[in-house]
Amino acid sequence: MAKRTKKVGIVGKYGTRYGASLRKMVKKIEISQHAKYTCSFCGKTKMKRKAVGIWHCGSCMKTVAGGAWTYNDTVVFLPAPPLQ
Repeated sequence: MAKRTKKVGIVGKYGTRYGASLRKMVKKIEISQHAKYTCSFCGKTKMKRKAVGIWHCGSCMKTVAGGAWTYNDTVVFLPAPPLQ
């Protein structure tokens, strides 16, 4: 089969709509949400997104809650400033 898109990849489905900048942002999100991640239980690369925040491993059949777009959502906790 011939390659269908040269640069746009997964956002080729939007055609010329919505502008290039928005499509670039959406491309980054869609690539990360459709990717397979390493399962923290069995260690295999079988963790797939089922719905927003729901991740399922096809190997060990575990279903866990995670980040909306990526399995391991990075959350930064900043320490509270000391009270004077």
